[in-house]
Amino acid sequence: MTAPGFQIVGFGEVLWDLLPAGKQLGGAPANFVCHAHALGASARLVSRVGNDALGREIIASFAARGLPTETIAVDAEAPTGSVSVEVGPGGQPRYTIHENVAWDRLEASREALAAVERADAICFGTLGQRTKAASESIGTLLAAARPDALRVFDINLRPPFVDPDVIAKSLFAANVLKLNEDELPVLARLFDLSGEPARQIAALADRFSLQFVALTRGADGSLLFADGVLMEQAGSPTAVRDTVGAGDAFTAALVLGFLRRWPLKRISRHANAVAAFVCSQPGATPPLPEALRQPFTQAS
Repeated sequence: MTAPGFQIVGFGEVLWDLLPAGKQLGGAPANFVCHAHALGASARLVSRVGNDALGREIIASFAARGLPTETIAVDAEAPTGSVSVEVGPGGQPRYTIHENVAWDRLEASREALAAVERADAICFGTLGQRTKAASESIGTLLAAARPDALRVFDINLRPPFVDPDVIAKSLFAANVLKLNEDELPVLARLFDLSGEPARQIAALADRFSLQFVALTRGADGSLLFADGVLMEQAGSPTAVRDTVGAGDAFTAALVLGFLRRWPLKRISRHANAVAAFVCSQPGATPPLPEALRQPFTQAS
């Protein structure tokens, strides 16, 4: 018996990561949607591509994976987004994100609103809100979500596109926060949070009425916080190829575990295992092995 077909929607940037070894489909919301689909969800992306070869290739890539494409709009003027990526020491990526591209003009279309209204979980970040038009569209999409839906803010800070007002607005709109060990200090400075990471996470959950907060710590694993309970998970030993997309895979596993009402320990262990596998492979969305997919695609 298969698992429930949870409806998952990500919105924001879709682009090509121009890696040293060649181009790879990327953008945090796009990666998240691809991983959620691989883990058994009915997932789709709300974004925008250019009327160009790169845009057509993105749409064809989504279709080839079995993902719907009607919520990926085509812009008649702006080009498809791209990011130049260099992989530094320890497999950590460094990004040059090109501006004035199609996803900067994201719109809350009728198809997008209909998808969000049906969704069990939606996921968004800050980079997709770097223009006023896209930020307003994302606000409209968030307002259309069901009251009981998970509204996952995967903060995904990418300097210089870091706007304190967008961060605060997004935190108030979300009920789940996912961030990494480099992003927590930024929030600590913005919101005057003191103490150890666990205390800062609890303070964020309290201030913004968050149901769930997840902090990823690279090779050191993760911290999850929900209902006053903190779960610490050690990292899995991994031969790192690159870390691009690992955080998005973690978020997808986290969301589906939460929707399936798994205990924190199980969510933490499995999300870390999925992220570790992605770190061991080239590219952001490598095919996931059946052992990682099966817990989500089989009935509990």
